[in-house]
Amino acid sequence: MAEKDSPVMLTDLCTLLDVHEKEAADFSRRLAAMESKGSLLRNRRGAYILPTRASLVAGVVEGHPDGFGFLQRDDGEADIFLDHHQMAKVLHGDRVLARIIGVDRRGKAEGSIVEVTERANFQLAGRVHAEHGLLFVTAENKRISQNILIPPGKKGSKARNSLKAKTGQVVIVEIIEQPSKYAQPIGKIIEILGNYTDPGMEIEIALRKHELPFRFSKAVSNEVQCIPTQVVESDLHTYTTVKREDLSSLPLVTIDGETARDFDDAVYCQPITSSAASGAPRGRAKRPAWRLLVAIADVSHYVRPGMQLDSEALLRGNSVYFPRRVIPMLPEKLSNGICSLNPQQKRLVMACDMQISQRGQILSYRFFPAMICSQARLTYDTVWGWLSGSKKPLGKAESELQPHMHNLYTLYQILADARKKRGAIDFETVETELQFDEHGKIKAIVPVVRNDAHRIIEECMLAANVCASDFLHAHKHPAIYRIHEGPTSEKLSDLRSFLGEFGLSLGGGDTPQASDYATLLEKVKHRPDMLLLQTVMLRSLRQAVYSPENAGHFGLSYDAYTHFTSPIRRYPDLLIHRAIKACLAGKSWQPKGSSLQEIAIICSRHERRADEATRDVENWLKCYSMQDKIGECYDGVISGVTAFGVFVTLDDIYIDGLIHVSDLGDDYFNYDKIKHQMLGERSGQRYRLGDRVRIRVVRADLESGKIDFVLATCQDTRKATRSKRQPARRLNKSS
Repeated sequence: MAEKDSPVMLTDLCTLLDVHEKEAADFSRRLAAMESKGSLLRNRRGAYILPTRASLVAGVVEGHPDGFGFLQRDDGEADIFLDHHQMAKVLHGDRVLARIIGVDRRGKAEGSIVEVTERANFQLAGRVHAEHGLLFVTAENKRISQNILIPPGKKGSKARNSLKAKTGQVVIVEIIEQPSKYAQPIGKIIEILGNYTDPGMEIEIALRKHELPFRFSKAVSNEVQCIPTQVVESDLHTYTTVKREDLSSLPLVTIDGETARDFDDAVYCQPITSSAASGAPRGRAKRPAWRLLVAIADVSHYVRPGMQLDSEALLRGNSVYFPRRVIPMLPEKLSNGICSLNPQQKRLVMACDMQISQRGQILSYRFFPAMICSQARLTYDTVWGWLSGSKKPLGKAESELQPHMHNLYTLYQILADARKKRGAIDFETVETELQFDEHGKIKAIVPVVRNDAHRIIEECMLAANVCASDFLHAHKHPAIYRIHEGPTSEKLSDLRSFLGEFGLSLGGGDTPQASDYATLLEKVKHRPDMLLLQTVMLRSLRQAVYSPENAGHFGLSYDAYTHFTSPIRRYPDLLIHRAIKACLAGKSWQPKGSSLQEIAIICSRHERRADEATRDVENWLKCYSMQDKIGECYDGVISGVTAFGVFVTLDDIYIDGLIHVSDLGDDYFNYDKIKHQMLGERSGQRYRLGDRVRIRVVRADLESGKIDFVLATCQDTRKATRSKRQPARRLNKSS
């Protein structure tokens, strides 16, 4: 098409590409797919042309809650602005062809939509409203700002709504007419989820808003029925040529959180001598070392390529953990049953048997399929209680396991020292846990206290993951790596400018390493502004993603890293297991139907989708819990600075809210991106990331999930203090 200097008819294309008659149908389908993606365009004569020849740009629409939007271009160039008139024709996520029609005052290209090539929205979750006798639904996804009209519909028409939803209820609406230049989208209600404040409704909304698959198909259920509930004799003869080893006599244990139900990994550690390591030079003096055995659930034995289970696992990408509810990647029969390393049950695993020096170096390792029988399901608190001496083992079985926990702890300390010397970055962040009352309302938000038992498992998993990436690299086998690249030049420049304000500098020149970040963190860890400095350093880094191209892991300071240890809840780990098995059998394995690049993009996207969904649910729950706190005052710290205001995280209750720029004071405030601050022009008043403030809660809006604060005055503080001492007397009607 690029070589032709005029539009080309279908018959001419078939001739030019030597497409035979029997291939014509497939060829036409391919062209139709290219049309829907905006790669090709047909003119009024039906001839194919390249959009670029018609000065058209292909891309995906990204809506904004305020009604305007942007076109994310397929060619990677800067986004094109779409005003609210253009956005009236489309919904968020639609694929379109657009023409650049000008440039705004900021130099940003403005566009006009020429054609919608592919619609993205067919069903939406939203709330029912009625005004002036008209029924409409507002989408829960605030990037969709158009209202979906719900006509009464005549009997027999496709718009007829048989479900009678009440105003304010949450529903699923099917879009039967997409928006156009002259008309709003029209839909019909196909499911009523319930009232907005019903228990668990926030999760039901998030599932549909973010298009998270949460029901397994009948085909998947049929496959699951054929999977045994216990390991059978035929399972012991693995489908690779490598013999499955029996490790059931070893005291392997799982160590997880109190509420965990899917156990991916079991561990065991014992002291050895370095001469026991395979490949040790003869004549060298024996040196103390450690054997670390990490056994990971052999999900790939049950979930094979081509199965509906595999397709469903890729569709989900990962398990999603909401407060009080989990959406698993695999059905419960696998995730909590045959694939979970439950105590005193025979289970199939892929084992990584490592031998580690006293300096924390991995001397050797090997992978092999095995069978284990976990000796105990331990929790982090239990293990740390044994190690710290605050708890005693209960009974003979636990007493026999305690020495093995001390072995693991000693090895952890060795690996932690090696990690520090390697220069890995260790940011100190606070994770929180939501605790609920019997009505499903937040009772408390408490920090999750990480003890050394958490870190033991973390270091064991890191070691196994590094061995997996090294194994596949040594066999020159394609893999999906977990990559984390260093800061971009722009973010690095901003970080250095910010640090210069404090008389600090980051080493490494134009290409700093993780060790440079670690050195600076160590230098500032006792400063009163440590939280501010750490937050800015953390935000200068890029997000970790999956990729078939190994770019190393900046934060962990590894040249190569992959995910191997959680195949129950992460699809990339399942692929790594298949690749390792192929190498053990002397073969090569590649997924069919999709490239590793495509799968890596899908898994990265699904990971972000899960994060956004869980964040939405937590924000809604926090907002709900603050509805009866309107008017109360709290202390907090500025955790984010934007052009429209500052975000504050409240002490002790760990809830975030916004102080809008208009509420910062009687002044014009300018946003400084580099210094992470708002600065008053006249007053010189500064609000900077990490500053402490006292606020008053003024709004908690469930529809938007937003909480608004204002700065507390002395009068607010006195009122709050007085109300705590003596509640105001309420007058009844008769009084």
